[in-house]
Amino acid sequence: MKSWKPMAAAFSLVLALAVTAGCGGKPAADAVSSGSASQGAGTDGQAVTVKLAADTTFPPFEMQKNGEVTGFDIDLMKAIAQKENFALKISTMNFTGLIPAVQTGQADVGVAGITIKKSRMKAVNFSNAYYKSGLSILVKKSDAGSIRGLADLKGKTIATKKGTSSVDKAKEVEGAKIRQFDNIDDAYNELLNGGAQAVIFDNPVNSNFASTHADQVTITGGLLSGEYYGIAVNKDQTELLKKINEGLAQLRKDGTYDKLYKQYFGDDTIGKVLDDIAPDKAALDE
Repeated sequence: MKSWKPMAAAFSLVLALAVTAGCGGKPAADAVSSGSASQGAGTDGQAVTVKLAADTTFPPFEMQKNGEVTGFDIDLMKAIAQKENFALKISTMNFTGLIPAVQTGQADVGVAGITIKKSRMKAVNFSNAYYKSGLSILVKKSDAGSIRGLADLKGKTIATKKGTSSVDKAKEVEGAKIRQFDNIDDAYNELLNGGAQAVIFDNPVNSNFASTHADQVTITGGLLSGEYYGIAVNKDQTELLKKINEGLAQLRKDGTYDKLYKQYFGDDTIGKVLDDIAPDKAALDE
C-alpha cells in the first residue's frame, strides 16, 4: 500500500474516554476513541492508520455502548479495514462537523448515515452506496389520526437534527416552525414533551426509536423520500476510496455485509444495497 498514505494533518481533537456527542454549546468534536480495527500495514511494513470520524447519536448506525463506539457503520468500516489491511482510529463529533473534518483532512473518512448529495460531493468524495434510506414522520400515537403526511404538519412545530436532509424536507411544510438539534435524542424528547408535534428524520432511526417507545409514538405517512448513504472520503485520498469500494464489494460477495445488516436491522431488508451503485448515480440532486 505504498501508493497511498493518510493525510499528515493531525487531529486537533483532544483524546478522551468515551464521551457522547452532545448538543448546545459543546464543541463539534467531543471525543476521540482510539483503537485499531485491524493491525493494518503497508507493503513496506509500515503501519497504515485511517482516521475515521463518526457521530455517535445516530443509532443503529453509530452509538456508544459501555464506552465503545459501535453500530452498523462502525462494524462495516472495521470489516472493510480488515479486508483492505489498514487500521482505524475513531474520533467522535457532531454531525455538522463531519464533512468539514473530512474536507480539511482532520479525518480521512466520515460516517454517520451520510446521505450522498451533489452539494456534498463538491467537498468530499463518497464511496459506493451501502444503504438505502428515506425520511419518515414520527408522531405521538394520539396524533396519528390527524397527522398522516406533510400537509397535516402545516403551521405545526417539527423537530429534527441539524445539518441533515430532514431539515430541507421540513422546510417544505408551509408555516411550520422547525426546531433543530445536534442530537436526535433531543428532538425525540421534544416530541415526547409536547414541544413539537412531529419529528422528521431518517426512517431507520425513527423506526429504531419507535420500537423502544411503541406505547408512545408511531411512524405515519410512509417514506417521504429515497436516498442513499455513502462513506465520505477526503478528495486527496483517491487510493483509499478505491480500497473502501473494493472492500465493500468483497463484503457483499462473502456474506459479511448480509450478516452485519441482519444483526442491526433484522428482517427489514428495505435498506439493503446488493449492487455497486456509484455515488454519481445515487446522489440527491441538491
